[in-house]
Amino acid sequence: MSVVAAIQMASGPNVGANLLEAERLIAQAAAEGAKLVILPENFALMGEKESALLSIVEEEGNGPLQGFLAQQAIRHKVWLVGGTVPLQASESGKVRAACLLFDTGGQVVARYDKLHLFDVSLPGGEERYCESLTIESGQDVVVADTPFGKLGLAVCYDLRFPELFRCLVERGMEILVLPSAFTALTGKAHWEPLVRARAIENLCYVVAAGQGGFHASGRTTHGDSMIIDPWGVILARLPRGSGVITAELDPERLRSTRRNFPTLEHRRLSCKLS
Repeated sequence: MSVVAAIQMASGPNVGANLLEAERLIAQAAAEGAKLVILPENFALMGEKESALLSIVEEEGNGPLQGFLAQQAIRHKVWLVGGTVPLQASESGKVRAACLLFDTGGQVVARYDKLHLFDVSLPGGEERYCESLTIESGQDVVVADTPFGKLGLAVCYDLRFPELFRCLVERGMEILVLPSAFTALTGKAHWEPLVRARAIENLCYVVAAGQGGFHASGRTTHGDSMIIDPWGVILARLPRGSGVITAELDPERLRSTRRNFPTLEHRRLSCKLS
């Protein structure tokens, strides 16, 4: 069995301060025995506006944020999921929200660009979001081979689209990692049932690492980072604030759950990415 860690943060507009906090929490996770560590969405910057991401956009394979993540993976000998990093998009004035997986040698072994963009008005009309003004949607579904099992990558708003996770499971997903920054309002209503549903319906582990606190924009994120087993049992959770949660990933538990409760084999419809 291997130990996995989800890191929760309340990132602000100061990139340097956010990286220092991420470094501290990654070190804590490693000290607690974690071999796979997941950072939340926008770990390096939660600015006053979504467009602040344009100020730190990087080329793929080159930039201080990617360098930081590589160094942390090497230093602590962990596989590291770098939340999301703003990488160059094909469209001018936009970024890709890229979820990067680093191995213990600091090499990027997988990249997933957020597919579903949060363009919504929340009930009451006081909060409006339009990620598509700044972020260019990804196109690919990504599952990576790791020493812990087959890792499926998704980000935040993706959680609401179960067909994505069916596509991931058809590609062999055993562990789902989900960096997030759920709003306080939607998180209170939907976060736990959605995260647990993704584990239950796909009979997989889910590691959901969130932003959790107050931000310079006036936004409040829900937090409640969780690690959930294939039966939907919450193994660890952190309701609010910065911190680390850890749990063991047991491959045999996953295999026996799928063997004894073979709902994935009973599917009558397939899901294809358009």
